[in-house]
Amino acid sequence: MSGTVRGSWDSAVSMAGPCCPGGGQTRCSGNSRAGRGKQPWHRLATRIPGHVGTLSWRRGATVHHRPSQPSSEMLSLKLPRLFSIDQVPQVFHEQGILFGYRHPQSSATACVLSLFQMTNETLNIWTHLLPFWFFVWRFVTALYITDIQNDSYSWPLFVYMGTSCVYPLVSSCAHTFSSMSKNARHICYFLDYGAVNLFSLGSAIAYSAYSLPDVMVCTTFHDYYVPLAVMNTILSTGLSCYSRFLEIQKPGLCKMLRILAFAYPYTWDSLPIFYRLFLLPGEGVQNEAILNHQKHMAMTLLASFFYSAHLPERLAPGRFDYIGHSHQLFHVCVILATHMQMEAILLDKTLRKEWLLAYTRPLSFPQIAGAILLCLVFSLSNIIYFSAALYRIPEPELHKKET
Repeated sequence: MSGTVRGSWDSAVSMAGPCCPGGGQTRCSGNSRAGRGKQPWHRLATRIPGHVGTLSWRRGATVHHRPSQPSSEMLSLKLPRLFSIDQVPQVFHEQGILFGYRHPQSSATACVLSLFQMTNETLNIWTHLLPFWFFVWRFVTALYITDIQNDSYSWPLFVYMGTSCVYPLVSSCAHTFSSMSKNARHICYFLDYGAVNLFSLGSAIAYSAYSLPDVMVCTTFHDYYVPLAVMNTILSTGLSCYSRFLEIQKPGLCKMLRILAFAYPYTWDSLPIFYRLFLLPGEGVQNEAILNHQKHMAMTLLASFFYSAHLPERLAPGRFDYIGHSHQLFHVCVILATHMQMEAILLDKTLRKEWLLAYTRPLSFPQIAGAILLCLVFSLSNIIYFSAALYRIPEPELHKKET
């Protein structure tokens, strides 16, 4: 048959070079150990501009190939090439993750397409992108059944539910586009940290409105609880952004500062819940919401463990590159913790409504809007400052490993 090319698949695979016998799958770095030597990512990028090859439509054992006139019977699917840890710059390395890295200078289109290819980031993206839509559904449903203009008692709840939609979306976007460049990676995660801290403030606003124990209501602690939560989010965003500048030179200090940056706002926000759970059992405090508060704290502790321990991939490098590594488990635990927290807040709001309306005043719109606005302005200022610093610092100084 004229125009029939036998072995088109072999020629497509050969585009990947000798290091990718699987046609672009990630366990292709073994050739460097077989005596061929490591190939830097920038040289690979020159040889292979971001793609493994072309998968062509077949009829039986024959491939129809018309280079001059693409046939309607031919479907082409370009798969972005994946790399091993020794083929990407160190700033992209993840502890215990050996394979499945995307091109370190991916285009935005390639980043979006990688959502549908199994990389070491794919489940990091989907474990927050799917819950984002779930939280949006809950938010819209709650808005639909509430007279938002006249029900000021519900305003803190909607602020909280709104921020619970923001952080999964920003997180999934950060993981999607973090492979565009070294600086883009840092900036994506700066935004991620800001979104997490915005959610922290949303939690504090909801706790202040519905979950404080009776003895804390209308006290000095209550008066300063949200303002200090605002300050905590600003400091936390700055500290977590700064920690990225230490990622290569002092990874231990980087990790410690980042954990501290998220731990102390959470601790402050949770003080009323700690008080209810451990110090003041009794009427007005122990209700059906307590079990959900306990579950929320348990899932948060588990999430913290996975985030800091890098288990299980640290014990078996390469085994959990795609499914089951610590950051995926961290994401799952965080989402479950948010779900439990939301259930607890909804129960507190319903069960304590009569008492709270009798003895407290709901947060006013200016108070809520002012807190959110301050958080956004100062957190974005932090993000802009540290993003600009990335371009002021010479790249060798930012990315060289300490000797």
